[in-house]
Amino acid sequence: MQSKVVVRQVDYSDPVDQAALIGLLDMYACDPMGGGDPLSDHVKATLCSDLAAHSGAISFVAYLQEQPVGLLNAFKGYSTFKAKPLMNVHDIAVDPAHRGQGIGQALLAALETYAATLGCCKLTLEVLSGNQIAQRAYEHFGFEQYALSAATGQALFMQKWL
Repeated sequence: MQSKVVVRQVDYSDPVDQAALIGLLDMYACDPMGGGDPLSDHVKATLCSDLAAHSGAISFVAYLQEQPVGLLNAFKGYSTFKAKPLMNVHDIAVDPAHRGQGIGQALLAALETYAATLGCCKLTLEVLSGNQIAQRAYEHFGFEQYALSAATGQALFMQKWL
């Protein structure tokens, strides 16, 4: 019998929630799709307090039998074209031993419910082009490539380090 996934919003001031968030994010950071390097000691020491101070931050942890197995970090943004808030998924990670069990879908559903309470017009995220498994999972949830029209093409995610 498969255990039921329980998703809870993270309380950034709770030591148990802090440990779950940092542990899962570090697991993700060490994964090739997360860059392959562990979180720095500085990030581990300051991330939860920084997230707590960021009014648009929201995190969820998924549990199986009270064990943290998945994490989603998101940030509230704003759509100028819709004049409404939006929610951007910044990190989503599932413990490799528990992938394919609907944990990512449960995390996305929790975020979607939360975003709806804020009146958000959409969820957004970025995914590596080589991460076909995640792309299929996002498409299964209803995400699609962003394009204003076929003539203008699909949006590309870009960065510039400062």
